[in-house]
Amino acid sequence: MSHEERAVVIIPARFASSRYPGKPLVNLLGKPMILWVAELAEKAIGRENVYIATDDCRIKDVVENAGFNIVMTGPALTGTDRLAQAAEQIDAEIFVNVQGDEPLADPSDILKVLEHKCIHPEFIINGFSYLNEDENPSNVNIPKVITTEDDKLVYMSRAPIPGFKDQENAPKKYKKQVCIYAFSKQELSAFGSFGRKSSLEHSEDIEILRFLEFGKTIKMIETKPGSYAVDAPSDVAIVEEAMKSRGFKNETL
Repeated sequence: MSHEERAVVIIPARFASSRYPGKPLVNLLGKPMILWVAELAEKAIGRENVYIATDDCRIKDVVENAGFNIVMTGPALTGTDRLAQAAEQIDAEIFVNVQGDEPLADPSDILKVLEHKCIHPEFIINGFSYLNEDENPSNVNIPKVITTEDDKLVYMSRAPIPGFKDQENAPKKYKKQVCIYAFSKQELSAFGSFGRKSSLEHSEDIEILRFLEFGKTIKMIETKPGSYAVDAPSDVAIVEEAMKSRGFKNETL
């Protein structure tokens, strides 16, 4: 990439999560979750291109002590609004958002999303995978995805979609959002300047729906299965077991 096309990863992190306060600093195998995510982003794109965006000094201290870049923002409606604030402070053209609560995201998927943004700069790029066997489509913490046959986003919902009239037409498997996104600086600026949550975004509490409201096309890219997000305290043990099964070392040992 040229200097003008520099790509970076930004990990938005807030302490005051309504569902799980302090979530970025939750301990997973002896290390704060935000650092696990920063390290997998580093594997994809290099430490110098990884930034954590926050408005909380507790997160700032942990991140800086580990040697990662920090961008301080003001209060933000959503993680993508925080990303938009951070993007104004970083000299780059492509911004990959990796959610701070997915420590099992695969670095190769970060690169895959970035690659598709380079190929299709006119689209916003977002990852998806199919629900794991032990995941319930009715779980409101998992955004489900429906797309056109060429993988453009139609809608995303916390309800189990697509719906069906007859049981015989029920989907055999459901797509779920994987929270790796790629945006241009201009797309983030438009998102932030909207100034409020859109109607659909407000109802679903899914921020990418705001882009649909102002006519942006979102291309969904399939990523590797097996990603788990930490949405609630009950998810910690599940994610730790999954991390151990994939060879993650316990930092307390």
